[in-house]
Amino acid sequence: MKSMISIPVLILGLMLACSNSSSTEDKNNATEVGGNGVPAITEYAATLPLDKIKLPAGFKIEVYAEVENARSMALSPSGVLYVGNRDKDKVYAVKDTDGDFKADKKWVIAKGLNMPNGVAFKDGNLYVAEISRITKYSGIESKLDNPPAPTVVTENYPTESHHGWKYIAFGPDGKLYVPVGAPCNICESKDEIYASITRLNADGTGREIYAKGVRNTVGFTWHPQTKELWFTDNGRDMLGDDKPACELNVAPKKGMHFGYPYCHEGSIKDPEFGDKHACSEFTAPADKLGPHVAPLGLKFYTGSSFPAAYKNQIFVAEHGSWNRSKKSGYNVTLVKLQNNKVTGHELFASGWLDDATQKDWGRPVDVLVMPDGSLLVSDDKANVIYRITYKG
Repeated sequence: MKSMISIPVLILGLMLACSNSSSTEDKNNATEVGGNGVPAITEYAATLPLDKIKLPAGFKIEVYAEVENARSMALSPSGVLYVGNRDKDKVYAVKDTDGDFKADKKWVIAKGLNMPNGVAFKDGNLYVAEISRITKYSGIESKLDNPPAPTVVTENYPTESHHGWKYIAFGPDGKLYVPVGAPCNICESKDEIYASITRLNADGTGREIYAKGVRNTVGFTWHPQTKELWFTDNGRDMLGDDKPACELNVAPKKGMHFGYPYCHEGSIKDPEFGDKHACSEFTAPADKLGPHVAPLGLKFYTGSSFPAAYKNQIFVAEHGSWNRSKKSGYNVTLVKLQNNKVTGHELFASGWLDDATQKDWGRPVDVLVMPDGSLLVSDDKANVIYRITYKG
């Protein structure tokens, strides 16, 4: 009798063991570096409530790819989209190989990294920014199935994780721009590298501070005509729901100071450090985007498929507030310019946040203009990249 009971138990145990082994193996295979490119879109994409996203008339939003904790994006000339993340440890690549305007292959380029938020592409090489170092994956385009070991470009950035994740991009001058956030909510650092935007040569040499007084920028870009640097900056916390505003700034030259920690949004003196300097000593923001909206990635629209009114205007991904009593942000904002001056801003894409329930299901992080004129938007909460198109 004892043996009769043990036989089905043994069989059940073997079945469970096989099932668990298979599940673990599938999970491990899904996170292996390289591979032959797993599907970039699954059934999950169809479960997202895209019908809740509000866009101007004629625009449409779809899922371009599924990427866990999708953050900063960089596109190569061959159409490979590289994506970093912050809460995880990987860098991904996705590509539309069949021309249907949706990515159909996805690779893990690297794993085991320390908040690899930033990615940049130059001369066939992928650059990845972690907290304290930047690495390079040489000739990555031909090695997606078997990515090379990285070489260290520099590992001399601060190690603090508070505002330590980085957005990186190559400027028109060929230099790599790398921000260093303040290691706190509000503080006066002795080392001038904190609360700055630095730049260095592609080989890691020649590092210098380009801009100061920048609390935490996680997105910058250059005007397509003037080549001036534009960047977002996240305002300090704990001054209440309605101040200070997060900022959009422009730095046409090296050496400008944007106020942190002494002055916020160009006119609000900090209660702790504000008496040390007058706000007039610093460069005021080009636009005040609103309190705690957390603006991150931004791009000038350089495509031709959107209406002409969008040409050379700025799209900003607003990640959304984390401690405001009534949430703000969680959208894509359009900043309007005329003669290179901001004339105002308005909502372009919204609906990731339900204002009535205050529940959010997505958080935009970065934006990128594709060669066909469509706009990609990464979302680190919904774990996808969207593609916005205009049909007229």
